[in-house]
Amino acid sequence: MVMAAERDVSRTVDGRLADNIVFFARVLRKAGLRIGPAAVTDAIEAVQAIGIGDREEFYTALHATLVKRHEDDAVFEEAFRLFWRARDLVGKMIALMSPVVTRHEEREKRKAGETRVSDALFGRQEQRLRDEPDIEIDARFTASGSEVLRRTDFAQMTAAELAEAKRAISNLVLPLDEVRTRRFRRSTRPMAIDARATMRHAMRTGGALILPRHRAPKTVHPPLVVLADISGSMSQYTRIFLHFLHALGDHRRRMHAFLFGTRLSNVTRPMRHRDPDLAVEACSQAVSDWSGGTRIGETLKEFNRLWSRRVLGQGAVVLLITDGLEREGIELLETEMDRLHRSCRRLIWLNPLLRFEGFEARARGVRAMLPHVDDLRPVHNLDAMADLVAALSGAAPRGAGDPRRFMPAA
Repeated sequence: MVMAAERDVSRTVDGRLADNIVFFARVLRKAGLRIGPAAVTDAIEAVQAIGIGDREEFYTALHATLVKRHEDDAVFEEAFRLFWRARDLVGKMIALMSPVVTRHEEREKRKAGETRVSDALFGRQEQRLRDEPDIEIDARFTASGSEVLRRTDFAQMTAAELAEAKRAISNLVLPLDEVRTRRFRRSTRPMAIDARATMRHAMRTGGALILPRHRAPKTVHPPLVVLADISGSMSQYTRIFLHFLHALGDHRRRMHAFLFGTRLSNVTRPMRHRDPDLAVEACSQAVSDWSGGTRIGETLKEFNRLWSRRVLGQGAVVLLITDGLEREGIELLETEMDRLHRSCRRLIWLNPLLRFEGFEARARGVRAMLPHVDDLRPVHNLDAMADLVAALSGAAPRGAGDPRRFMPAA
């Protein structure tokens, strides 16, 4: 229906320009923007009104009529750059899809929104040329052709494999954990009498008819708080985990994200961008100590002092992502870990060092943190991500993340 309306719009204007604007709107819609036939009509009329003489005016006219949300600016800008090329559009499209150029481009950092726009323009052609094996991943990581990818360490993945991993993370079946609150909701089942609702309903008939009303405890998703280490040894894993966190944020309202290296940074607001690549890029720009040193004890002290009472209420779950390799301030680290553990309902430590077989808590920092966590789990590949989702949902087997099994023998 939308395409039929757009064809009617394009017939009202002579020339190829209207058809190109309609096709450009379809590319934007496929990339995730919400664009209807009315917006396409406004775009064509705006271009007719200003004429075609200046590229900036043309860009402004399309942006004003087709973009409705601020978070879509990066996707629109990248789509405009790729679609409205000045010269040799066909030749540049062929160059974009050639294997030689794509291998060169994989070494460069892709702009926010470029992946979505490329998929919308060229479909899967560029990806098929870049990826030799045909990899398929389902939401639950069940039996498929992705056995090798699911077990590959994030730090050892190529650019193409990282792109597949990000898409797999976005399709994860998200946890359905819920906790009871002190508030109540209406219920049709005879669980408990709601006296106030019963009397309010009886007032409608003057007390001639009193029908009992019932209520049940209200359940909500508990707040999820993430403390992620961005030091040099953890930056690659944290960057991938931020994509997982972005997928969680689409279904959870109460989620808070903090990054720490030598200082603590609140990145909850940058993570609210709709585009995951833009969200991760905004997080990296919001901190000044990415891939630097780490001071776990000092940053946890700052979190406990400034943020714990704000975000750790109502049965919050804390995900702590770090390798625990703290060299100084071990006593401070143990004190702040104990305080953090007492402030939340559940503390899950995600440590990429668990990818090594025979891992034991030999480091002083790891031994100081271990007694104060409820679960200790790996976070280095897609299988570990799937296990984390099962743990958050309460579907993981008991003892799978027991931190006591990693303690060295006496």
